[in-house]
Amino acid sequence: MAKGRRNDSGDAESGRDATPEGGEAPATAVVAAPVKRSARSAPRPAKGAVEDDDEEAGDGEADGEDDEPEAVDAELVDDDAIVGAAEPADDEVVETDEVIEAPASKSEGALTRFDPMAAYLREVQRHPLLTPEATKELAIRFQTTQDPAAAAMLVTSNLRLVVKIAYEYRRAYKNIMDLVQEGNIGLMQAVKRYDPYRGVKLSTYAALWIRAYILRYVINNWRLVKLGTTQVQRKLFFNLRKKRAELQAMGIDPTHAEIAKQLDVPEHEVAEMDVRLASGEKSLDAPVGDADGSSTTRIDLMPATGDGPEALAASEEMQTLLKAKLGEFRVTLEGKEKDLAIFDERLVADEPLTLQELGDRFGISRERVRQLEQRLTTKLRLFLSEELGDATEVL
Repeated sequence: MAKGRRNDSGDAESGRDATPEGGEAPATAVVAAPVKRSARSAPRPAKGAVEDDDEEAGDGEADGEDDEPEAVDAELVDDDAIVGAAEPADDEVVETDEVIEAPASKSEGALTRFDPMAAYLREVQRHPLLTPEATKELAIRFQTTQDPAAAAMLVTSNLRLVVKIAYEYRRAYKNIMDLVQEGNIGLMQAVKRYDPYRGVKLSTYAALWIRAYILRYVINNWRLVKLGTTQVQRKLFFNLRKKRAELQAMGIDPTHAEIAKQLDVPEHEVAEMDVRLASGEKSLDAPVGDADGSSTTRIDLMPATGDGPEALAASEEMQTLLKAKLGEFRVTLEGKEKDLAIFDERLVADEPLTLQELGDRFGISRERVRQLEQRLTTKLRLFLSEELGDATEVL
């Protein structure tokens, strides 16, 4: 069967299926060219963080064939320092006419497994690409009127770019459709925040947002437990193994200290991330040893974090004894109205009164109440020391 391919004229409508008589041809999906640079993992990508050797789709053209995904420089995965950088120049985007084709059926009559990615590529191909002039016009219209139709056209015309960038991380996360969906969210954010008056192509700006959302999704879903929540941890997540391989290739022993020096991070962070990457999760509810059919789980074997029965009993006994001794001490204060008030309303009260409130009650200053309280506290400490001895140390 014949496959529709892009013609030499670079027409934006090329890439649709060519259907000869007697059968239908599978669609050929055109995907944007690789964008070889890293983005920040926060939802905000850095403006202007486009390297000189970047390859990326223009607003009005379909772009190139996918390269193997490379290790990401997580130093750019930063929640801060995102706004305020200069926008990249328009000529930093390299365009190409290569295409990536959706998988084709082996034969007309054979049963084939449904491929959601191939179906999505065919759907993406239905949306026309826009010229730079049309893109700018729609962006201005959306910026001034918030017209959802204009935003929808800007998003759908760049869906190929999302697929291309998502394919760069297919080794890091096997479900490519999840990456595409996350990248689409980044694309919508880019359209929402795009400024057409800065002289930067939408595809250049959107690639940063797409990559940032995909990177954030990868690191958040690498395992059930997040591996990196800080900038240093994200940097190590994306670069630790890569840097270790580089040092080994140069004949250098990749110790934690050497890697920390190379990546400019604390050594203990390197050791911690190394352990995280080398180990996996284990369910606490999983049975331990199924040979004898035991129902014991890992959580049953974990030591208790609270006090044991003996400690609880001793603590309860001490509280009872202390309460009794405080009652005996209060008896010694009979006839001393101020001391009784301070003892009841300040020293043992759940919600003690302020010094000012007690001072107003007895017509004395706050400082005088404080002096009386300090004297009473000293007397109480001496009384408990005489009655309880060394047991007062645990109170």
